[in-house]
Parts: sequence; structure tokens; C-alpha cells
Amino acid sequence: MGFRFWRRVGIMPGVTLNLSKSGGSLSFGGRGAKFTIGPRGTRATVGIPGTGLFYTTTSSKGRPGRKRSASTSAPPLPPAPAAPTARPEDRLTLGFFKRLVTPDDEEALVDGCRELVLGNEDKALEHFERAAHLADGAYLAGFLALRKGRLEEAARHLQAAAENHGRLGACLSKYGVSATMSLAVTDEVSAHVAPDLRGVLLGLVEVYQRQQLWEDAMVCAEKLQQLEPGDVLVRLSLAELLLTARPGDKEACRKVVNLAAGIEDETPVHAALLIYKAKALRALGLANAALETLTAALRRGQGRSKELLQALRYERALAYEDLGRRRQARSEFEKLYAEDPNYEDVAARLGL
Repeated sequence: MGFRFWRRVGIMPGVTLNLSKSGGSLSFGGRGAKFTIGPRGTRATVGIPGTGLFYTTTSSKGRPGRKRSASTSAPPLPPAPAAPTARPEDRLTLGFFKRLVTPDDEEALVDGCRELVLGNEDKALEHFERAAHLADGAYLAGFLALRKGRLEEAARHLQAAAENHGRLGACLSKYGVSATMSLAVTDEVSAHVAPDLRGVLLGLVEVYQRQQLWEDAMVCAEKLQQLEPGDVLVRLSLAELLLTARPGDKEACRKVVNLAAGIEDETPVHAALLIYKAKALRALGLANAALETLTAALRRGQGRSKELLQALRYERALAYEDLGRRRQARSEFEKLYAEDPNYEDVAARLGL
């Protein structure tokens, strides 16, 4: 889980100056496709509407960028202007006269963002807690408490943000501050978690999972699904919760299969959901269907991480075992062992 905070200054329609810890940058474009030119190079972000997912292609200064995803291609980048610079003390700072008329809680919110940008997490959390009766203050306090492992505080703040979700983003917008958490799913795919109800519910799912409060986590995940029925990341989260909280439960397995209905191997997130579909199918005694699902997912290796491919192959080996095809199962386990002798229970299954 990573935080990104910056001060946003509009220059002209579709062009924004962003002042952040790493220096100034320029962003071009609107929702769904954006290009950012800054001191670390050029980054193109192309979103998938309605999914909460986005692909990122990065080009460092002096080097051509490499395409990160085979399934999504970014439009050509515009010529890169010189990146603006800004001193850390000038970023996310309210002017003297503005402070005279700014409410204390809103001032604390902006100061908290500034401290977090400068790397002072403890000070930032103190500021956010002073602004926690504001929806945005509760949102930021909750995610920062989660980042620091203070789960009870995180749950309390995020619950407050959910109750006041109609005001989420209002105060941050008032001061031109963007606050986004980036949840990395793989090297290729991340999910935007913004100050809105979707972001808060995702945060609560994570908090409850860490606390092993599975039923509470599932309630939040089900609310998310109602809110974003087409979001593959939400489906994946709910599928994981169902199989973790209710192992072997037939109704839970049927729900997971329904969650993956119509899903094809389009992105690494889709592939991960197919793993849970296969697990559910095996638990329902449908090993042939599980094997077909996994074999189809493994046909597309490009753009998949080593860990994801290993998980697909491990689950396929289990499907082979269920079908009595022990030679093929052993072959898969041997390949996994050769790559990583400590992977899951592969060594034990090989009698080593």
C-alpha cells in the first residue's frame, strides 16, 4: 500500500501542475488516460473505465520506455517539457493570510498531507486525527493508521469516513489537494483508491482481513460489489474472502463460481480470479472444469508475474491429482520444486 499526495495547480484545460515530494511534474489528459512528465521521467496511465484498474507505462529520462502490458497499449507520448521544480517547504503549504481564515480542522488536514509528503508519518497522523470529524480527515487517518498497523484505530476512522461518505473528497478538493492510495496488485496492474466510498470500503476489507474478522470483511466486500458490480478487483477480493472464511462450504463455492462467471483471462487480476474459480470448482467436485479453467489461463503467460504463473500451475497440479492423473500432477510439482523448493507444500507432495 502506497500513498501519493500532491498539490494540484490548474494551468489550462487538461494540463495540471503537480507539486509533490519528488519535485514538480506536468500532467496532460483527463480521466481514463493521463501522461505525467516529471523529474523521474514520463509516465502514461491508461485506465479501464468502470473497473478501478489502470495500466502504467514508464519511460525514464534518457531511456525509451518498455510496454508493461500486452493487452493495453498507451497512445504516443507528447513531447516532454522541462519539469518544474518546487521546494519541499513550498508544497502543500497554506499561506499566512489564508491561515487566518482557515478553520483549524481544515488547516490540520492540509498540514497532515504536507507532513506525509515530507515523510513524517507520525506527525501526519496527529494532524489527521485532529481533523478526523471531517470525512477526508477520517479517510486519511484511517489509511495511515492501517499503514502503521494500528488496526483498531484504522477501523474506527474508516467506519466514520463511510458514515460520512457523501462529504468524501470535498475538503481536499477545496484546497486543491489530490490524495490517492495506490494498491499494487501486480507489477502491471494497480487499483486507484480515492477518497470515496469505494476506497473506504476497500480499506475496511483490508483492516478486517488483518484482524481476521472475516464476516465483517465480507459485509464490506458485498457492499462494494453492489456499488461496483463490474469491478474485477472487488470480485477477486470477495472470492478470496469467501474461500478463506468458509473453506469447503458449498454455498460459498457456488458464490465464487458466480463471481467469476463470464470472466476471461484479460489481465493478471482476471487470471487471479480464475484461480479462485478453479479452487471453488474443485471443492464442488468439478475437477475437469477446474482443469479446463486453469489450462486456459496458463495459455497466456506474457505479462504475468512468476508468482501468478506458479499459483496457476500449483492449482492445476491439484486438479490433476483429483482426477487421478498422478504422472501429470507430479510433473507440475517437480517443475515448481525446481523453481522454488519452498513453494507451498510441493516438497512434501514429492516425498522430499
